[in-house]
Amino acid sequence: MLDVRRLRLLRDLAHLGTIAAVAQAHAYTPSAVSQQLAALQREAGVPLLEHTGRRVTLTPAGTELVRHTETILATLETASATLSAARAGVSGTVRIGAFPTAVRTLLPAALVALARDHPALDLMVSELDPVEMPDALRDGRLDVALVHDYDIAPVAPDPGLDSVPLLDETVFLAVPTSFETGPTPVADAREAAWVAGTPGTLCHTVATRVCEAHGFTPRVRHHVDDFTAVLALVAAGQGVALVPELGAAQPCAGVRLVPLEVCRRTAIAYRRGGGGHPAIAACVAALLASQDALPSPDVPPER
Repeated sequence: MLDVRRLRLLRDLAHLGTIAAVAQAHAYTPSAVSQQLAALQREAGVPLLEHTGRRVTLTPAGTELVRHTETILATLETASATLSAARAGVSGTVRIGAFPTAVRTLLPAALVALARDHPALDLMVSELDPVEMPDALRDGRLDVALVHDYDIAPVAPDPGLDSVPLLDETVFLAVPTSFETGPTPVADAREAAWVAGTPGTLCHTVATRVCEAHGFTPRVRHHVDDFTAVLALVAAGQGVALVPELGAAQPCAGVRLVPLEVCRRTAIAYRRGGGGHPAIAACVAALLASQDALPSPDVPPER
């Protein structure tokens, strides 16, 4: 019979890409991971891994086994959720991951509601970049996470996760108040300096794609990931930037927000099969209700 712990290691190798990364995620040594995967391969009776140069990749049989593993792990999550639901009350530790703007805007009201309605819950919040959330959910560092993508840069669904849509936000072009824009504001910023996220982040990708959709590559002067700092630089005349609605919740003097036909989409994610866990369900409900406490961005009428 195949060992579930070894199957989990194979699944994580498919997502993380290297044995070293799997070892780090599980606090194992790389040699221990290699030994466990070799044992799994013997149990399976067919090659699951192959060496490509210095890297280890999955064979077609290994890839197919990972697909079945996602279903097996989801079934175990469902079983765990069923047992938790049979116990009295909502209790235990819930590790919540959120990106910075969500920590400032969505989470406070949800945490207050959860502490009031479910005092036996022990809530732990970690601020992470959304790209880190899926791995943290899969390896158990998080139980619930706020993740996002953009309609112009969609992220493929993760087979190991379930999610509930939470919020669609308008994305704004933030410009100094003296900056003139017309019917096509992004095109009007063709010659402007830009403030964008660090290369490799989703925010940087979105800024590049939005500009490329208007026929140019942005001239990025500053790489900044915090939207409060981004707005401060725009107010100082250092460039223009894309800012989603939550990032524009605190108005900044000297900045004008021009709404675009671009949307950032936030969802509540958790391990597949875990939605019936009482603590997970309570967190989802509180986060869905937290939208009512959101401030609206200060968007002056267009002149």
